[in-house]
Amino acid sequence: MQRNLYNRFADTVKAKPDELTTFPAISLQQYVKGQYAGLYIQEPSGEPGTVQNMFIRGASMPLLSRKEVYQTQPLVVLDGIPLITEHPFAFDLQQYDFNRPGPATNVFAGVDMNNIASIEVLGDLASAAVYGPRAVNGVIVLTSKKPGNIRSISFNSYIGLAQRPSVTTINGKYENAFRQRFYDLYTTNGRYSDDENYPIYLSDSLNNVYSGPSNWTDLYYRNALVHGINFGISGGTSRANFRFSLGNTKSQGVADDTGIDRYSAMFNITMKPVPWLVFSAMVNANRLERDRNRYLRDRFAQVNYFPDMSAPLPPNKQYYADYLTQYDKGFDDNKTNLVQGYARIGVELGKFRWNTTFGVDYNEGYRDVFYARTLLQGNSYASNYYGFNQRLMLDNKGTYDFKPAKNQDLHFEIGQSIQWDTYKYTNAYAYKGANDYIKINLLESDPNNGNYLNPVAFPRELTYRFLDRTGDNLISFYGKADYSISDKYMFSATVRTDGSSNAQPTDRWFISPVLSAAWSMKNEFLQDSKTFSELILRASVGRMGRLNAYDNYAQGPQYTATTGYTGNLTVPGYNAIAVLTRPYSAGWIGYGIPWSYSNQINVGIDAGLLANRLRLSVDVYSKTEKDLILGVPDFAEYGYSQSLESGMSVNNMGIDLTIKAEIIKQNNFGWSSSLNLNHNKNKLKALPRGLDELVIGNRLLRVGQPFDQYWVLQNDGIYTTTSEIPVIGGQPLKYNGIALQPGDPRWRDINGDNNIDNSDKVLAGHSLPTVSGGFDNNLRYGSWSLNLNFYFNLGRKLINQEMANRFDFINREGNSNISSVKEITFWEKRGDYSKYPLYNPWSTVIPYRTDQDLFLENASFLKLRTIALGYDLTKFLSKKNVKVNRIYVYGSVHNVFTITPYTGQDPELVSYDGFDTGYGQPIPRTYTLGVKMDL
Repeated sequence: MQRNLYNRFADTVKAKPDELTTFPAISLQQYVKGQYAGLYIQEPSGEPGTVQNMFIRGASMPLLSRKEVYQTQPLVVLDGIPLITEHPFAFDLQQYDFNRPGPATNVFAGVDMNNIASIEVLGDLASAAVYGPRAVNGVIVLTSKKPGNIRSISFNSYIGLAQRPSVTTINGKYENAFRQRFYDLYTTNGRYSDDENYPIYLSDSLNNVYSGPSNWTDLYYRNALVHGINFGISGGTSRANFRFSLGNTKSQGVADDTGIDRYSAMFNITMKPVPWLVFSAMVNANRLERDRNRYLRDRFAQVNYFPDMSAPLPPNKQYYADYLTQYDKGFDDNKTNLVQGYARIGVELGKFRWNTTFGVDYNEGYRDVFYARTLLQGNSYASNYYGFNQRLMLDNKGTYDFKPAKNQDLHFEIGQSIQWDTYKYTNAYAYKGANDYIKINLLESDPNNGNYLNPVAFPRELTYRFLDRTGDNLISFYGKADYSISDKYMFSATVRTDGSSNAQPTDRWFISPVLSAAWSMKNEFLQDSKTFSELILRASVGRMGRLNAYDNYAQGPQYTATTGYTGNLTVPGYNAIAVLTRPYSAGWIGYGIPWSYSNQINVGIDAGLLANRLRLSVDVYSKTEKDLILGVPDFAEYGYSQSLESGMSVNNMGIDLTIKAEIIKQNNFGWSSSLNLNHNKNKLKALPRGLDELVIGNRLLRVGQPFDQYWVLQNDGIYTTTSEIPVIGGQPLKYNGIALQPGDPRWRDINGDNNIDNSDKVLAGHSLPTVSGGFDNNLRYGSWSLNLNFYFNLGRKLINQEMANRFDFINREGNSNISSVKEITFWEKRGDYSKYPLYNPWSTVIPYRTDQDLFLENASFLKLRTIALGYDLTKFLSKKNVKVNRIYVYGSVHNVFTITPYTGQDPELVSYDGFDTGYGQPIPRTYTLGVKMDL
């Protein structure tokens, strides 16, 4: 009832899964990008199967790490099952958070859109409240295709080519010419050959290994194959019916031999043995096999070891091929299995209905790695990871509908649910195997040996094991009442209480109320109007609790200690000997941490004009998060790095707009168009302890300001002579006490104290777009159809870290640390070098530092994401007496072009923090041919 009036417009504006399947996507995020107002998708890499982030109506907290990204993701529900995702607690295994340990595969790549009947995005609490506190960031509801009473067969398939990108390569001669300009300006003789610290790999211009042909791209980039196939069959009677489907999708990446294969199966069954009893069940199973990138950075972070990095990989494909040969002596196997399912019993006794559902969502990941000794200066490496995420759910729901009076409808609903979440991993790695041909599972190297946990191929001293587990139990009760009068007025109230094992004992339970109302002004005032076919005003207000993501918040004071020499964050001891060490890296966790919660207000209007040929939906919202937990730097004298405290508050305020129009509607010709966009502004409302501002890493959080801004120095050019440097009281302008010299940047002295430091930094730009959305056009002529889909982000900036690294070659050359890693793509020319002044790279002020607006660029863009041309053969074949329900053939081009002022690779290929590191693989232009057939 509430659904019919409060959100009646949604059915006519949401994207149709059948239309989305013309896009050769591998993940849910790729399908829904740009399709729904308020839903913003980050796709930081075109590498198939990698994780993409989703945000509904902005981020609900500052994105300081991947832990906060995890806590801001919306809930995805498949046929009533709230899907579980990979917990970030496994990041504690490693020193760097480039990728999660294990296969690091996008679990939402396990959604075959051919099996989905509808997708709905719920942004306000009036729609999402029934899903509980996991829905506090919004909900994406997936409903699978249900069995039918009539036998039907469907076949959908496509094949395509992802086009190899066109790139400009460079070699040692180019790099020498690039660096020569700095030597000419800032060294006495102007010759890099006289610099004893000059890298050896660049010093010999006659060496063809580095200064010869730069043709490594022949082995790195490729034209890649993509294909998908899905076969489905359904049938039965009104008493019992089923649907079964099988599918396979292969998506090869255009770079670094990456790719992913998905094998999927889905089964739905419904049985009604007697009129009042219904039994239904669903199983959705997927297998994902991923070939991941071969980045040096990721490998060194994985093995916790940095070899000699005085020379990068050569740009000549002959020598690059030798490296790949050594790499191929090992393996990097990444496999993920996913299963969702439910069994449901429904009872229908007149106006009363009862449903009991037992559901499960389970995904497990394996990663087996072996690197030969030739890759690590004589040290072979092997590792084995196994982890799983499991959610069990028992849900009970009862409804009762009746009419208290004529033209009045009353709907009651009560519900109870229990969810058990478990996250677990086991990980082991070892160095210096007996030889490169022993490739073992380190956890069970010899099951027949009574001491099998001690591998025989690796000395015990060089074998390391890690096991961890966390869990979360949630129990919920709710009641809901909907009341409508004459299809003009609707009132709804929901009250729920949720108890979480991750909450502290003094605050286990949280009560969440939500109120909503809708008023049909069309039925009230405009019943005879031919202009307005629908006009509904909606409003909702409510509060929803936010679950603590980590079980250690519920335990009170405790710590995680950094031990051992590997740099890992959790290690059982040093050389298998338990020791006491500091600092306590997780931070102090005290008592009295309450539930975080979200207060939300939503006011919307839905309008249909001219017999619904023009439809408009506008929502104005405000979301205020309260009592968020933040790590405040403190207690260093006791060995802690921070204190985890509640009290942070943030607000997101914005507008969702959706317009859909049937511009031309004739028998042989039609043109429909739809536009969706979201405008969102965020603001930090409060910090723990009543602080006004807080510095965390390279971020400044200031109350009253947006929390997604960059904290940067303002750059006004370069000091070319000593006379240009300001002098006050006989002292030249300084940077952190260091006198500036000719060749240093002109950083603005905001506070006028004659010293550039953090107090002169300003908040600028936004890492999240202020406006995002999509623009879709469908044209039809006879049996022909043409679709053009645009996607855009506006008001967003990013830090071009890749360009900063390129110019900061002095500080990044030859060191044995993660910042000095040079991938093979180091030999690719990207960006506009002419934008940047030629600073003195030897200056101790580090002129090419990233915390300045020199590298802050406008990353707004407009993309023509899809052009699809199709032809419906159904009418033609029916004239030939071929009995089919539908046969539709199409060709499409994706990622056609991008319009952007950004000078880097692609404004989409950015990390969650807004930094373009250059590690995002290109999102390719893809050409596909496909057929959809229903028999």
